Amino acid sequence: MMFFRRLLAATLSLALVLPLPAAAQSRHLLEYPSIHSPTVGTRGMVVSQNAIASEVGAQVLRDGGNAVDAAIAVGFALPVTLPRAGNIGGDGFMMVYDAATGKVHTLDFRSIAPAAATPAMFVDKDGKERPIASYGYLAPAVPGTVAGLDHAHRKWGKLPWAKLVEPAITLARDGVRLTADEAFVFSWGKDRLSKSTAGKATFYKPGGELYAKDEVLKQPDLAWTLGEIAQHRADGFYKGEVARRIAADMKANGGLITEADLAAYRAIERAPLVGSYRGYPVYTMPPASAGGATLLNILNQLEHFDIKDMGANSAASLHVMAEAMKLAYVDRYRALGDPGFVTAPVRGFIAKAYAAERAKLIDPERAKPMRQMPAGDPLRYESPSTTHYSVADKDGNVVSTTYTLGSDFGSGVMIAGTGVLLNNQMNNFSHEQAWEAQRSGTPPPLNALQPGKRMLSTQMPTIVMKKGKPWLVTGTPGGSTIITTVVQVIVNAVDHGLNVAEATHQPRIYQGAVNALRVEPNFNPDTVARLKAMGHPITSDETMGSAQSIMIENGLFLGAADPRRPGALAVEP
Repeated sequence: MMFFRRLLAATLSLALVLPLPAAAQSRHLLEYPSIHSPTVGTRGMVVSQNAIASEVGAQVLRDGGNAVDAAIAVGFALPVTLPRAGNIGGDGFMMVYDAATGKVHTLDFRSIAPAAATPAMFVDKDGKERPIASYGYLAPAVPGTVAGLDHAHRKWGKLPWAKLVEPAITLARDGVRLTADEAFVFSWGKDRLSKSTAGKATFYKPGGELYAKDEVLKQPDLAWTLGEIAQHRADGFYKGEVARRIAADMKANGGLITEADLAAYRAIERAPLVGSYRGYPVYTMPPASAGGATLLNILNQLEHFDIKDMGANSAASLHVMAEAMKLAYVDRYRALGDPGFVTAPVRGFIAKAYAAERAKLIDPERAKPMRQMPAGDPLRYESPSTTHYSVADKDGNVVSTTYTLGSDFGSGVMIAGTGVLLNNQMNNFSHEQAWEAQRSGTPPPLNALQPGKRMLSTQMPTIVMKKGKPWLVTGTPGGSTIITTVVQVIVNAVDHGLNVAEATHQPRIYQGAVNALRVEPNFNPDTVARLKAMGHPITSDETMGSAQSIMIENGLFLGAADPRRPGALAVEP
């Protein structure tokens, strides 16, 4: 049966790539127009950064679960199979398209600052951010992932909660056979993972030796914690014995999170930000995500240029995108903050009229230095390691989820007796800018630390619509490169008509609010030379992002797992 299902999928996929029948009759060899082909499904699709987690989600769909059920199961599997980024000790954002109502919902389960946190803890006498904001026991904020997955299940889930957590429990208890990359990552992260006794004991052998490729890593403490969550839902994490262990370990090591902080945490449903790009509606995350609004601002600017005519990955198109990125990154921290604490001009920032004003600053022939790219005033236009996975089911429901520990392995702190790695999100507040504002007597930045406040994030699960239905479901990890990665995936699909695999595999650029334009390794040297001639200082070091995307076209689910990080996989249920 599996063979015939795959044969049917392969046959149907030809409609996407073959020429018209009349032309085909004159050919004697079958040819395809692209060197990048997506995974094709007829009953849904699961795409994540880890093959085992993708298969867990696909099995949930086979068992009759919906896209939300599969997303929850993937969300719990990834802490076991991808501990550098998958998490129950971190946070994230989820976007859900409910096919029954035709509505898009967003869920914010971003971390919040503990009640005892103060800005002074995280800067030195000169106003520079201290390393403790990034690793160790002061770095974690109150995690939101378990609350977010629980909320999503109560609102949109179908299968029993415990059934969705059970695969992760089994994986943690019985162990996961390490790939070469996963074994290497533990070597790379040994310093960070040595910040806690429990972390060292979990990820390294008794003498501190590394696990090797093909060896099995078991996580019994994490299996116990997941069992508490399976039995008691979110209360199994935020209350009871797990919460007591988190609070006790924090207190013993000078950390900030208390039982009261955990018990008070809530995920929040918010209205999505809705924009458009060349007629395609774009749904993305509102603050506390800074990514969604910045994405829409960049896309709005790009509408003023004929990107399609410039050609995919041409110097001309990359130049215009880089300049639009500069302008958006200059503005984003002025325009965005946790809406529970500040009033920010988000609507002005994503307004088409504001983008038209900003796009006038872009010279199509020449890069401008940052001093010639001043911050704008979106208020005038105001009206009243991380990982990503995408899921679609046969009934038309889709889920786009990005969640994170912050850095790879987060704070490096594993809570004794729980197997839970905690995030390092306290470094995402604007500590240095807040210190300078206090020193100068000016208003604090919108992203200044306050107890109970969500720090801004670049995470931005996104859905692009076509004819009133989800067409492109996408998102990525990558820190500050998240926004620019998603921009390029969308531009590749909309402007250049690339299939989802082609759109994912194209080389990427990143331009923040600095002069240097970053390009991926082995970028076309002729294009780099042209960009330099246009005035762009070029840097190159690592690949950018790991977009896990689904395109839904002609009744088919087309999955694209980004090859930039080993182990990603698109799986048809």
